[in-house]
Amino acid sequence: MTGTHPPDDGAERALVARASAGDRQAFRTLVERFERDVAATVVAMLGPGAAVDDVVQEVFIRFYEALPQFRGEARVSTYLKRIAINRSLDELRKRKRMLARFLSRDDASASVPEPGVEGDDEVERRERRALVHRAIGSLPPKHRAVVVLRLIEGYSTEETAEILGVAYGTVLSRLNRARARLKTVLKPYLENPPSEAPRREPDSEMEP
Repeated sequence: MTGTHPPDDGAERALVARASAGDRQAFRTLVERFERDVAATVVAMLGPGAAVDDVVQEVFIRFYEALPQFRGEARVSTYLKRIAINRSLDELRKRKRMLARFLSRDDASASVPEPGVEGDDEVERRERRALVHRAIGSLPPKHRAVVVLRLIEGYSTEETAEILGVAYGTVLSRLNRARARLKTVLKPYLENPPSEAPRREPDSEMEP
């Protein structure tokens, strides 16, 4: 996404109405129209991995179930984006619980990769995209959501606030904190060859 988010049109509203009435082909058309955008958001939130397809599928299941209550107050793209962010946050919380249970049974000092996340090996860390994914992955989930929407997908601050259901000032606060964190995390990789850069561990979650 580059920040261009056209308003909902009559054809799209007609598809939603038909899908709400049980037209499966109309719903498949909506999935085809928005699936790539939803997947990009989920990958940006979770990193590439096996969980992405499951989360994307669940986003559209949730959307289908909500169609009878969907009145078009928000654009379909905004509505799906909100579901995608929330489902990604749920997945991140699930991973955190899984990791906590694993460490409670084993040596808590051991270095254990987060379940379902790829990109921890040396080869991938040499690639710029993998470095950026790792940096974003070090952010607290709420800050990560702002970075994905505002910086990666190009939504405005107002649109980001609408999607996340938070105040405009909260978006600015989280974005400023996230930028500072990303600058700190990426600085060693920018100043040293990636193979020599030290690995940094994520900080605890920051609020707001």
